[in-house]
Amino acid sequence: MHDIRFIRENPEAFDAGLAKRGLAPRSAELLALDERRRALITEAQVAQARRNEVSKAIGAAKARRDDPTDLMAEVAALKERMPAIDAEEKAVGAELTGALAAIPNLPLADVPKGADEEDNALIHERGTPPSFTFEAKEHDAIGPAFGLDFETGALLSGSRFTFVRGSAARLHRALGQFMLDTLTREHGFEEAVVPLLVRDETMFGTGQLPKFAEDSFQTTDGRWLIPTSEVSLTNTVREQILPEEMLPLRFTALSPCFRSEAGSAGRDTRGYIRQHQFEKVEMVSITTPDQSEDEHERMTACAEDILTKLGLAFRRMKLCTGDMGFSAARTYDLEVWLPGQARYREISSVSTCTDFQARRMNARYRPESEKATRFVHTLNGSGLAVGRTLVAVIENYQQEDGAVAVPEALQPYLGGLNRLEPLR
Repeated sequence: MHDIRFIRENPEAFDAGLAKRGLAPRSAELLALDERRRALITEAQVAQARRNEVSKAIGAAKARRDDPTDLMAEVAALKERMPAIDAEEKAVGAELTGALAAIPNLPLADVPKGADEEDNALIHERGTPPSFTFEAKEHDAIGPAFGLDFETGALLSGSRFTFVRGSAARLHRALGQFMLDTLTREHGFEEAVVPLLVRDETMFGTGQLPKFAEDSFQTTDGRWLIPTSEVSLTNTVREQILPEEMLPLRFTALSPCFRSEAGSAGRDTRGYIRQHQFEKVEMVSITTPDQSEDEHERMTACAEDILTKLGLAFRRMKLCTGDMGFSAARTYDLEVWLPGQARYREISSVSTCTDFQARRMNARYRPESEKATRFVHTLNGSGLAVGRTLVAVIENYQQEDGAVAVPEALQPYLGGLNRLEPLR
C-alpha cells in the first residue's frame, strides 16, 4: 500500500517510479480523490460545529422566549445533510484506498528498468556446471525411474500435479529437512508450522488480494489456500506495534504451496518445474528500515549457502522492473544450472518489500526513546523451492548407468546412501 502523504509531497517521484515499471502516471487521479475526501471531512466538521452552535442558540432563544423556528430549520437541514456528507466521504475514501491497493510497489533506485527477464542484470555466478561423458537428460526423462509419477498425478488431480513415491519421495523429504536445518541451525531463523488456509485480509496484507485472486485457490467457506508460507509468516505481525529491540524477526517454514498458475498457460507443461501444488522452504524477515538493505543481502546469501552446500552451480540475477513482483521493491533471483535443459532456471526469489506490505497490514514498531511509531520493513525469499531443487539434484547428479549420486550434504538424511538406484 502506498502512503498518500508521500504522493502528496512527491507526486513527480511517485509517477517516475510507476514509469520505471512501465505504468502510466497516477498521482493526479489519486490526489484529486484525496483532495475530495479531505474537503468532505472538513465539510463534515464545519457542519457538526455549526449544528452544535445553532443547537445552543436554540436553547438561548427559548430561554429568552424568542422564536427559534429559523434556527430549528437550520438544524434540521444540517441533520439531513450530514449523513450524506459522511456517506460520500466513506465512498471516496474507499475508492482512494482501492486505487492505492491496486498499484504495485515502487522500485528502489538500483533496480534496472526493463520489460521482462531478458532485461535482468547478472550479479554473479557461483560453482561450475558439471560436464558429462554422456548426453545429459532432463528430469522428466530421469525422474519416473525414481518415483516422479506424472501419470498418476494427472489421473488423480489433472495437469500440473505429480504423485511422488519411492526414492524421489525420500529425496524430496531429505531436501526439505536439510534446508530447514541449515536455516535454523546456521542462520538464526525460527522454524514455524503455518496455517495453510487464511482469510481475505491475510492475503491482502502481503499483496495477493485484490488484484491476483485468480492466481490462488479459494475454498467454499471463503478462505484461501496459501500460495507461499510468506503469507502466513509475514502476517504474524499484522496490526501490532513491536518494540524495536524485538527486531529483526526471522522465520522459516516448510509448507505446501498452492497456485493456479493462471498466467503461465503453455509454460513448463512437462515435468515437475511448475505445479499447482508444491513444497517450499520460505524465509521471512521483519526489520526496521535501516536494517532492511543488509537483511536483503543476508537472506539471499542464506539461500545461496544451501545451493553451495548441495554442490549446485547457480547465478544471482537482479530482476528488472518488468519482471519484479507486485509487492517487491527489489528482487534477487537465484537460478540453478539444469544440465538437461542446458540453461539456468529460477530456484529462489528473495525480495525486499520495504514498508509496502506493512502498510497493508498496519504492522509497526516503536523506536527506542520515541513516542511515534513507524512501519516495519518486510522481506521474503525461498530457501529453497523443494521440487525445483529435487529437479536440480536429479539432473546434476545423474550417472551414465541410470543412478543418481547423492550430494554429500544430503547423505545423513538418507541413512548414509551415496547413490539412488532406479526403482525395479
